[in-house]
Amino acid sequence: MIYRNLEECVFDLEKNGHLIRVHEEVDPHLEMAAIHMKVFEAAGPALLFEKVKGSKYRALSNLFGTVERSKFIFRDTWESVQDVIALRNDPMKAMKNPFKHVGAGWAAKNALPLKKSGELPASMQEIKIEDLPLIKHWQGDGGAFVTLPQVYSEDPNQPGIMNSNLGMYRIQLDGNDYELNKEVGVHYQIHRGIGIHQDRANKLGAPLKVSIFIGGPPAHTLSAVMPLPEGLSELTFAGLLSGRRFRYSYIDGFCVSHDADFVITGEIHPGETKPEGPFGDHLGYYSLTHPFPVMRVHKVYARQNAIYPFTVVGRPPQEDTAFGALIHELTGSAIKQEIPGVKEVHAVDAAGVHPLLFAIGSERYTPYQKVKQPAEILTIANRILGTGQLSLAKFLFIAAEESEKLDTHHIEAFLGYILERIDLRRDIHFQTNTTIDTLDYSGTGLNTGSKVIFAAVGDRVRALCQAVPYALKSLPGFGTAALIMPGIVALQGSSFKSYEEAQQEMQALSDAIAGQGPLVDCPMIIVCDDSAFMSETTNNFLWAAFTRSNPSHDIYGVNSSYAYKHWACDNVIMDARIKPHQAPPLIPDQAVQEGIKRLFVKGASLAGILNS
Repeated sequence: MIYRNLEECVFDLEKNGHLIRVHEEVDPHLEMAAIHMKVFEAAGPALLFEKVKGSKYRALSNLFGTVERSKFIFRDTWESVQDVIALRNDPMKAMKNPFKHVGAGWAAKNALPLKKSGELPASMQEIKIEDLPLIKHWQGDGGAFVTLPQVYSEDPNQPGIMNSNLGMYRIQLDGNDYELNKEVGVHYQIHRGIGIHQDRANKLGAPLKVSIFIGGPPAHTLSAVMPLPEGLSELTFAGLLSGRRFRYSYIDGFCVSHDADFVITGEIHPGETKPEGPFGDHLGYYSLTHPFPVMRVHKVYARQNAIYPFTVVGRPPQEDTAFGALIHELTGSAIKQEIPGVKEVHAVDAAGVHPLLFAIGSERYTPYQKVKQPAEILTIANRILGTGQLSLAKFLFIAAEESEKLDTHHIEAFLGYILERIDLRRDIHFQTNTTIDTLDYSGTGLNTGSKVIFAAVGDRVRALCQAVPYALKSLPGFGTAALIMPGIVALQGSSFKSYEEAQQEMQALSDAIAGQGPLVDCPMIIVCDDSAFMSETTNNFLWAAFTRSNPSHDIYGVNSSYAYKHWACDNVIMDARIKPHQAPPLIPDQAVQEGIKRLFVKGASLAGILNS
């Protein structure tokens, strides 16, 4: 199905049982987000809110809520796009079997954007920011945000659509110090293309022209989050995936998408920032208030009968999890082309994506040596941590695939494989005072923290404990110990007060463990606030352990030592307690939760959704 706009997608999904219309009036202040999260958690359908309080426009959520629905939306173009990307990564495929790839060439005809006359489309009219559904997602948010924006900018040194960037950077519409209808906040993080454009505009002493597209064919939304191979632009990808060329024109010098439901145009002037946030974000915590670029609004446009798409992020998994799965399926092979020897890289969604990476590599440097140790996989690890947004990771667990088939998506088995083999006195490598994800508050400042690599090759050197070892069951100053998975134990500690006190506590802990003799079968101990919560599910462990830890500050060890600046230990102790400087976790508003129950009772629009 080739969609010319979002409305056609809505009709198609409804006809095929993938969408429900919500007829009751809903409040954009917390209520719509709460409804969305309930339906997403139940793996429910897309939702079209027909009566949004305070706005004449309808709103759409949970569009990409399941991978199955997302692939249904792109069912007519999915395979051809995969073929085009595969050929981009390996052009020799077409040379070896040209007839097999004829379809890729046919699909590529939709890649080139189509410039229309320099007039506003007849279906569009000028509106104001205040006319939009001003959706506030979490009670601590600083205002209403656009959560599925397509933010368009061009290279000031080489203007034109083929030198553009389309990214999904959240947009704050009101609140804080923003003057309603005249200013919006543009939150973009490090390693984003718009930052390069703004830097070049600043050096020219000129404002950066920005267009924010909202809605349009679903392929345009997905294109804004795609980490594409070098030389393949987001707008050409949008044409490929939608099966229809991206249509645009320039109005008052700003690029305007003819297919978007809404377009906000404006300028970011050199040196102009305003406080942006807080915002309940995809790590499961609030990202706090910081100065970010402010865009002076030029004009706002809307299609007739426009639909406003939105999503809600919070502790994963959420709807953006499906984005990650789609991206991996489309571009997963690209990393193999970019980094020789790598077989798989998995940004772990349950840990918030950027805090934790699992990787599988090759170990081919010294096949003649009987004693194996990490060599090639350390080269691969450094390449991973120097590649695009993968460089924002804090924890990287990497293993060489040898006689046993590995899969990074089998969390317990993969971690177990590494912990059975890793030499804790040789194969832990730190990088300090470096970059981490903007949304990660475990570090020493915004965008600032550390990284650690756990690397493993060769034969098993230990068996992993299948229950809590006796040595961890009764330790002075610590509470209940609980097994998270073989080889990893959660140990409940007192509340974190300061790093000075934490160092004393961890030293006392390591001394107490060392005093009982070698603890070979438990290579990793996680000190936490609640060992029952930490050990209840694998997802709890992945989320709480890796979002609340800064490797350089929060990793300790039993019998730890330094030799020529290399750190070593017998058992890793990781302090995953909540720290005072970290952002607060997201907690649903109970009054709102009670209020939305009216939509799920018999006779209401969403009756039966939570039980189906």
